[in-house]
Amino acid sequence: MGRFFGFFEEKFLPVAGRFGSQRHLVAIRDGFAGILPLIIIGSLAVLINNLPIQPFQDFMEHVFSEHWKNLGGYIWNGTFAIISLLVCFSVSYNLARHYKVDALAAGLVSVAALIILTPLVADGQGISLNWMSASGLFVSLIVGLLATEIFRKLSQMNLVIKMPEGVPEAVSRSFASMIPAMIVLAIFGILQILFIDVIGTSVQDIIYKSIQAPFQHMAASLPGILAIEFTKSFLWFFGLHGSNILEPVIESVYLPSMQENIQLFNQGVSAYQVPHIITKPFIDVFVAMGGIGTGLSLIIAIFIVGRSRQVRSIGKLGGPAALFNINEPIIFGIPVVLNPILFVPFLLVPLVNVTIAYCATSLGLVPRTVVMVPWTTPPIIGGYLATGGSLAGSILQLVNLAVGTFIYLPFLRMLDKQMLKNAPVEKMSSLKTIDQKDTTL
Repeated sequence: MGRFFGFFEEKFLPVAGRFGSQRHLVAIRDGFAGILPLIIIGSLAVLINNLPIQPFQDFMEHVFSEHWKNLGGYIWNGTFAIISLLVCFSVSYNLARHYKVDALAAGLVSVAALIILTPLVADGQGISLNWMSASGLFVSLIVGLLATEIFRKLSQMNLVIKMPEGVPEAVSRSFASMIPAMIVLAIFGILQILFIDVIGTSVQDIIYKSIQAPFQHMAASLPGILAIEFTKSFLWFFGLHGSNILEPVIESVYLPSMQENIQLFNQGVSAYQVPHIITKPFIDVFVAMGGIGTGLSLIIAIFIVGRSRQVRSIGKLGGPAALFNINEPIIFGIPVVLNPILFVPFLLVPLVNVTIAYCATSLGLVPRTVVMVPWTTPPIIGGYLATGGSLAGSILQLVNLAVGTFIYLPFLRMLDKQMLKNAPVEKMSSLKTIDQKDTTL
């Protein structure tokens, strides 16, 4: 086991660390984080529109007329319906900030470039909103990164229009970005001519069929999500933030699935009948309860079998944070990191929970996730909201917590006994140190 850990510390961790800090992946991660409030607002609007409580529905219709759901629909149009546009701007903005160039100008240029590449609707009177939604997400990421890189290189070449003194700073800054922006938009305009007029199809259609759809299909399978969860836990065991490292992949793959579920749910389709089982909320509410490794199960196990002062004190300190799915106090306090006794359950519990949740959902025992709840939503509440107001979601969370606790118990008992054995040794060593100091005095 020591050789195994040593090999990965030496060979694997440096590569994973560089991967996690790569500027483009960080920009994608921060870009998704930036629009998360809008995603949550849009999904909550859908939940309110379709809350499965008939007295509530009757009350809203009686008070606000049959058009009361229009408000939620308009909120949807401004959030999920244009999510690719929002992601493009947010990713570009964060990447430009890293390069210390005009982030606002870069974001606006990237949005303009994405609109240039978006095909028109049949009558030619507007752009296709289908590709502004999650269906065009991969293209929006590529455009956000590529347009910003070109804009950054041109800006650093000092291709600027200098305004005379006395002109307001905002105006001077906008003119300074004009030539780089013009060149960027010309490049993407030429690309659109190549795809639409020469090849005869849009770049969105090519990317979606050749990359996005196959990738989503693979990641939406049970083996795919098991591989992702294993990698996250494995990286965390060695002290790397596996969730952040894989977040760009997780968001780009599972957000389109979530968007389709929410859209169909908004149209009146039952949460049991929407197409996608694995989404971002599926991971958050059924697997990451208490944080990575299902940390809340570990804390419950601590209070069941923990007798050593260190284990119980860490459990008390980490418990409140774990209720909101934050478990760094546990990860680094016990610690779980590089602790060979907890290696197996830390990796095993998420995999078991994924399998249970996947099977329960595919068998129709639990609705599929149709609401994007914040990842900090406490268990029980999160399962209820994410499944469109179903108690079955909360019950599944309780089942997974119980199973996770059962798996952690024997390993934690072993760790607790080891700490109890070491406690007297530590006490005696401290007494000897005091005696030596007294003798010296």
